[in-house]
Amino acid sequence: MTGYLTTHVLDTARGCPAEGLKIELYKLSGDDRVLLKTLTTNDDGRTDEQILPAAEFETGTYELLFYAGAYLDACGVPPEEPRFLDVIPIRFGMSEPSHYHVPLLLSPFSYSTYRGS
Repeated sequence: MTGYLTTHVLDTARGCPAEGLKIELYKLSGDDRVLLKTLTTNDDGRTDEQILPAAEFETGTYELLFYAGAYLDACGVPPEEPRFLDVIPIRFGMSEPSHYHVPLLLSPFSYSTYRGS
């Protein structure tokens, strides 16, 4: 099996996919942090392409940054100063060449994630 990475962002407060949310993918190695890709979620809360397709897949440690504050601002969620959730980092490891799905369940004051399928 060949590995690849996907995500899905759901706005649990509004009960809908989080459309227009910016996501960055970084590869981590020791103190090095390299930006690999910047994507935006579509109307289904997913990216139009795999975040890390099979041709680019490598095992290792990665970080997804979800720009929740800008998304919440665009949705008209009243901001507090500073906003409780702004940029949400999820650091994770991919140890084998399989499908990794890292979803984000988001509200203005909480979030959760898990290894999906």
